[in-house]
Amino acid sequence: ENTFRPPWFHRNVMTEFMGLIYGEYDAKKGKKGGGKGGFVPGGASLHPIMTPHGPDAESYFANVKNPCKEPSKFEGGLAFMFESSAMCRVSRYAMECEQREVDYASCWDGLVSTFPRQHE
Repeated sequence: ENTFRPPWFHRNVMTEFMGLIYGEYDAKKGKKGGGKGGFVPGGASLHPIMTPHGPDAESYFANVKNPCKEPSKFEGGLAFMFESSAMCRVSRYAMECEQREVDYASCWDGLVSTFPRQHE
């Protein structure tokens, strides 16, 4: 009740590998107008130990406006996640793959800190 549906911004003490089998991932829908980006079926993400990550700006703003008065079940897709305490090495093939989203961090453009300022 009264919860933020997509995962919040966080860091992990383990490596997180996630993939989308079908549907649309509710925390990274991509840029408006159907542009490049987003988490698409067949896609995957790798967040090494202590790498900050969370929902894209569009998903964040859409869900902050949602009052979440009624519980709802997400039925928009199927994703998986593996977590490991091991550091994972990305292959040269993956780093040079044309499908690689090289501007991944731009999905957070437009977000501002919502943490209260500390007293000076």
